Amino acid sequence: MVNSSPAQLDRVFHALSDPTRRAMLARLSRGEVTVSSLAAPFKTSLPAISKHLRVLEDAGLVRRDIRGREHHCSLEPRPLRTAAEWIEYHQRFWETRLDALEDLLTSKDTRPKRINRRKPS
Repeated sequence: MVNSSPAQLDRVFHALSDPTRRAMLARLSRGEVTVSSLAAPFKTSLPAISKHLRVLEDAGLVRRDIRGREHHCSLEPRPLRTAAEWIEYHQRFWETRLDALEDLLTSKDTRPKRINRRKPS
Protein backbone atom coordinates (compact mmCIF):
# COMPACT_ATOMS: atom_id res chain seq x y z
CA MET A 1 0.00 0.00 0.00
CA VAL A 2 1.04 3.58 -0.56
CA ASN A 3 2.72 5.38 2.30
CA SER A 4 0.75 8.53 2.86
CA SER A 5 -0.09 10.14 6.14
CA PRO A 6 -3.68 9.75 7.30
CA ALA A 7 -3.93 13.54 7.63
CA GLN A 8 -2.88 14.01 3.99
CA LEU A 9 -5.45 11.47 2.79
CA ASP A 10 -8.08 13.21 4.92
CA ARG A 11 -7.27 16.53 3.24
CA VAL A 12 -7.47 14.99 -0.24
CA PHE A 13 -10.80 13.27 0.41
CA HIS A 14 -12.17 16.43 2.03
CA ALA A 15 -11.12 18.45 -1.02
CA LEU A 16 -12.77 15.93 -3.34
CA SER A 17 -16.01 15.91 -1.34
CA ASP A 18 -17.22 19.21 -2.82
CA PRO A 19 -18.67 19.36 -6.37
CA THR A 20 -17.27 22.86 -6.99
CA ARG A 21 -13.76 21.71 -6.12
CA ARG A 22 -14.14 18.60 -8.29
CA ALA A 23 -15.24 20.83 -11.18
CA MET A 24 -12.22 23.07 -10.58
CA LEU A 25 -9.91 20.04 -10.71
CA ALA A 26 -11.59 18.86 -13.91
CA ARG A 27 -10.90 22.24 -15.49
CA LEU A 28 -7.30 22.24 -14.26
CA SER A 29 -6.77 18.77 -15.75
CA ARG A 30 -6.88 20.51 -19.16
CA GLY A 31 -4.06 22.88 -18.22
CA GLU A 32 -3.02 25.90 -16.20
CA VAL A 33 -5.44 28.82 -15.84
CA THR A 34 -5.69 32.07 -13.94
CA VAL A 35 -7.90 32.24 -10.85
CA SER A 36 -10.32 34.58 -12.63
CA SER A 37 -10.65 32.14 -15.56
CA LEU A 38 -11.13 29.26 -13.15
CA ALA A 39 -13.83 31.22 -11.28
CA ALA A 40 -15.71 32.35 -14.41
CA PRO A 41 -18.12 29.40 -14.81
CA PHE A 42 -19.22 29.45 -11.17
CA LYS A 43 -22.02 31.59 -9.80
CA THR A 44 -20.17 32.35 -6.61
CA SER A 45 -18.00 35.15 -5.26
CA LEU A 46 -14.27 35.40 -5.84
CA PRO A 47 -13.65 35.08 -2.06
CA ALA A 48 -15.60 31.78 -2.09
CA ILE A 49 -13.51 30.55 -5.03
CA SER A 50 -10.37 31.54 -3.10
CA LYS A 51 -11.54 29.44 -0.14
CA HIS A 52 -12.07 26.45 -2.43
CA LEU A 53 -8.60 26.99 -3.88
CA ARG A 54 -7.06 27.08 -0.40
CA VAL A 55 -8.65 23.71 0.40
CA LEU A 56 -7.26 22.29 -2.85
CA GLU A 57 -3.83 23.78 -2.14
CA ASP A 58 -3.82 22.43 1.44
CA ALA A 59 -4.54 18.98 0.01
CA GLY A 60 -1.61 19.39 -2.38
CA LEU A 61 -3.91 19.09 -5.41
CA VAL A 62 -3.32 22.59 -6.79
CA ARG A 63 -0.25 24.78 -7.14
CA ARG A 64 -0.64 28.54 -7.42
CA ASP A 65 2.03 30.71 -9.05
CA ILE A 66 1.88 34.50 -8.85
CA ARG A 67 3.04 36.33 -11.96
CA GLY A 68 2.67 40.04 -11.57
CA ARG A 69 -0.94 40.62 -10.58
CA GLU A 70 -2.21 37.30 -11.89
CA HIS A 71 -2.47 34.08 -9.94
CA HIS A 72 -2.03 30.99 -12.12
CA CYS A 73 -3.26 27.60 -10.93
CA SER A 74 -2.19 24.16 -12.07
CA LEU A 75 -3.12 20.63 -11.10
CA GLU A 76 -0.80 18.53 -8.95
CA PRO A 77 -1.88 14.92 -9.70
CA ARG A 78 0.28 13.03 -7.18
CA PRO A 79 -2.21 13.27 -4.26
CA LEU A 80 -4.97 11.99 -6.58
CA ARG A 81 -2.81 8.98 -7.44
CA THR A 82 -2.16 8.37 -3.75
CA ALA A 83 -5.90 8.47 -2.98
CA ALA A 84 -6.65 6.16 -5.93
CA GLU A 85 -4.02 3.67 -4.73
CA TRP A 86 -5.51 3.78 -1.22
CA ILE A 87 -8.96 3.03 -2.65
CA GLU A 88 -7.63 0.23 -4.90
CA TYR A 89 -5.79 -1.41 -1.99
CA HIS A 90 -8.94 -1.45 0.16
CA GLN A 91 -11.10 -2.54 -2.76
CA ARG A 92 -8.82 -5.57 -3.39
CA PHE A 93 -8.81 -6.37 0.34
CA TRP A 94 -12.61 -6.38 0.63
CA GLU A 95 -13.15 -8.18 -2.66
CA THR A 96 -10.81 -10.94 -1.46
CA ARG A 97 -12.60 -11.17 1.87
CA LEU A 98 -16.05 -11.20 0.26
CA ASP A 99 -14.95 -13.81 -2.31
CA ALA A 100 -13.68 -16.00 0.53
CA LEU A 101 -16.98 -15.60 2.37
CA GLU A 102 -18.91 -16.50 -0.78
CA ASP A 103 -16.74 -19.61 -1.29
CA LEU A 104 -17.34 -20.63 2.31
CA LEU A 105 -21.09 -20.16 2.03
CA THR A 106 -21.42 -22.00 -1.28
CA SER A 107 -19.20 -24.90 -0.18
CA LYS A 108 -21.37 -25.71 2.84
CA ASP A 109 -24.27 -28.09 2.52
CA THR A 110 -27.24 -25.74 2.24
CA ARG A 111 -29.82 -28.29 3.35
CA PRO A 112 -31.24 -27.72 6.82
CA LYS A 113 -29.57 -29.85 9.44
CA ARG A 114 -31.68 -32.21 11.50
CA ILE A 115 -31.30 -31.63 15.18
CA ASN A 116 -31.86 -34.60 17.47
CA ARG A 117 -33.53 -33.45 20.60
CA ARG A 118 -33.66 -35.68 23.53
CA LYS A 119 -36.88 -35.85 25.42
CA PRO A 120 -36.57 -34.89 29.06
CA SER A 121 -36.49 -37.93 31.31
